[in-house]
Amino acid sequence: MILSDSKILAYVESKDIVIEPWDKEKLGSNSYDVHLSKHLATYTDEVLDAKKHNTLEHFIIPDEGIVLQPGELYLGSTLEYTETHKHVPFLEGKSSTGRLGIDIHATAGKGDVGFCGYWTLEISVSKPVRVYAGMPIGQLIYYSVEGETINPYNKKASAKYAGQQALPKESMMWKNDF
Repeated sequence: MILSDSKILAYVESKDIVIEPWDKEKLGSNSYDVHLSKHLATYTDEVLDAKKHNTLEHFIIPDEGIVLQPGELYLGSTLEYTETHKHVPFLEGKSSTGRLGIDIHATAGKGDVGFCGYWTLEISVSKPVRVYAGMPIGQLIYYSVEGETINPYNKKASAKYAGQQALPKESMMWKNDF
């Protein structure tokens, strides 16, 4: 079941959901709007290798914005730091973002109970588009969990993205055993 605005607000007040910075004006009927931080990154390798630690080149979005190009994968991050202690967070794009041809995630829209950190965005565009730090980029939707969570994400030894910082985080697939 998706949390309504009143439930999201109640869980923010009880600290079961943490969103920093918090702005009640960003609370929708059943979601919370998140924004693009000033941090973007691209991979330095032409060919990415799932068994290798692929490196990133980080850069800052200037005040005049930056034009993203089709065919390039950009990693961005949310301006908002979040913690979710009792619910499953989903990050979805906003319709206004999608109508500009911007996808904010390829496959990783679902978080886990216990995720604490900034969200890394897997940004791709269908045509050149100028983006700006601080622009609305997505919305968080929270689902109720039935039953007790035995192993929240922030307590797992294998959690590759726990405590994610403000800079976009590259794939940690190489840490898997395959």
